[in-house]
Amino acid sequence: MINLTIRSYKGETDLQAISDLLNACEAVDKLNKGASVSELQEASNDISIDKARDIRLWEDANCKLIGIGYLSLSTSDETINALLLCCVHPNARSGNLERQIVAWAEQRMREVQQERDVSVKLHISARDDKVGLIALLESNGFKSESYVLIMRRSLKEPIPEPQLPASFTLRQVRSQQDAEAWVEFYHRSFIDNSSYYNLTVEHFHNLRSPPTYRPELDLVAIAPDGTFAACCDCSINPESNKRNRHSEGWIDKLGTRRGFRRIGLGRAMLLFGMRQLQAAGMDIAKLAVDFDNPNGALQLYESVGFHKLYTLISYVKDWTLEK
Repeated sequence: MINLTIRSYKGETDLQAISDLLNACEAVDKLNKGASVSELQEASNDISIDKARDIRLWEDANCKLIGIGYLSLSTSDETINALLLCCVHPNARSGNLERQIVAWAEQRMREVQQERDVSVKLHISARDDKVGLIALLESNGFKSESYVLIMRRSLKEPIPEPQLPASFTLRQVRSQQDAEAWVEFYHRSFIDNSSYYNLTVEHFHNLRSPPTYRPELDLVAIAPDGTFAACCDCSINPESNKRNRHSEGWIDKLGTRRGFRRIGLGRAMLLFGMRQLQAAGMDIAKLAVDFDNPNGALQLYESVGFHKLYTLISYVKDWTLEK
């Protein structure tokens, strides 16, 4: 591929072209990564992102955007984890553009390591049928670290009646009053999950600030002594549904606190969440689950009718700082 221009992000003037590129990729890849301009505007307000250094755009000879690399970096002081979004227009995938984007991301992570004097890890996900990307990553020293199943269940089919254990109660999360208790619950419940991170009260509020947040989809089970014992947090993206002409919602977070497992809480909360999505007019529920989840999550989802759509393989490459 020749006559490519590589440049940094210029701000809101780039959002329409980025939206067009993401949606062109989504039409082929079906990875739920399409986005409207308004969705991108909301994401661009994140002040923790170094937009000048962590976003790169590739344009062809006609100044059309055909590739983007976007790095999302963690804020840890010990190890910086970065997730790379690599998107190449379907009509431009016969060359080596993906290789260029990955190489840029690697170079950027080396800069981060030198500047912050910490170990760094670069993560990227590949759908299991994307043999070209998988070959590129493996030949470049990336190692598979986890397998995530994307699952689907029709909400037009009957949903069993949820049954909470005796004396447990269900209610919505109260975004102001419950912040500290919910964060403490998160760390007690999700520490053995591969997606676990150091959630803070600030993160808790940020997750509940978007205009698409719906309190009725954010559920918690309370133990008789008042402890937060289990949660089911769901979401609906109206713009995605309109763009893709479907009615689907996501089970974003389902968890049970250690000490309260194996008593039916997870199943009950999952069924409550599915019913809330159904009541909101959704026809489909989707979720993501680690294939190796140690708490039997995959078996739970299959038992209530979810089936696999595809598998995402998470790859990682790390540069461990030698002290």
